[in-house]
Amino acid sequence: MPVVCIANQKGGVGKTTTAAAFAQGLAEHHKRVLLIDWDPQGSLSVNFGINPDNLRLTTYDVLRTVMLKNGGPSIEQIALNTDNPAIDIVPSNIELSQAQLDLVGIPERESILKEIIRPVRYSYDYILIDCLPSLGLLTINALAAADKVLIPLQADFLAMKGLALLLHTIIEVKEKLNHDLEILGILFTMTNPRTLHSREVIDVTKRAFGSRIKVFENTVPTSVRFKEAPAAGMSILTYAPTSDGAIAYRLLTEEVLNEKS
Repeated sequence: MPVVCIANQKGGVGKTTTAAAFAQGLAEHHKRVLLIDWDPQGSLSVNFGINPDNLRLTTYDVLRTVMLKNGGPSIEQIALNTDNPAIDIVPSNIELSQAQLDLVGIPERESILKEIIRPVRYSYDYILIDCLPSLGLLTINALAAADKVLIPLQADFLAMKGLALLLHTIIEVKEKLNHDLEILGILFTMTNPRTLHSREVIDVTKRAFGSRIKVFENTVPTSVRFKEAPAAGMSILTYAPTSDGAIAYRLLTEEVLNEKS
């Protein structure tokens, strides 16, 4: 029952799109998936048609339950059904931003999310955590709770430069907090194979990291459909199932599942 953290400290690289599409791809392969929206922006919740402003209970409430041991709501009570019966989601909103401050003085503050997940760890085939664009305490919690890290990486030179910092953080978490943590792979997003820049970034990354870290063969192309899908409250696989983007995420899912088997 893998817990997969989808992380990159740079914003706008397709973390949330990847979480939503990967979940849908897994569901198409008859896997039961729990999504955890671990970003105060609540973008993953929006992707599934949930208005973060109208939520009564969120990830922040269950975080406080575990953090304060106050008998509040559990993750089972927070999780919401989506339109896909194979996918549940633990939603988030801006309240989660307070957690960065709340966690500072808490013993074992890096392991709160791991404790949150524990009751449902074996109730799903996959648990996917959509992280915020930061390397702060919330992301450290996600890395400490995960078995694997999926790194969406925009095919852009500046995005690639930040990869070394993320990898350094992953190594530190593996050494100090989570010895079983592994990198599932680097997924190139927003690619345009017709441009020299996009091809060069992919090539340089493969040469620099490919011998140590898996770089997925399938890349995700740039498409306006990715901007339209969240507005419709859908993943790209539901909104535009035959688009190049949807096909790319289906191929990613197959690559992950085939490797596991």
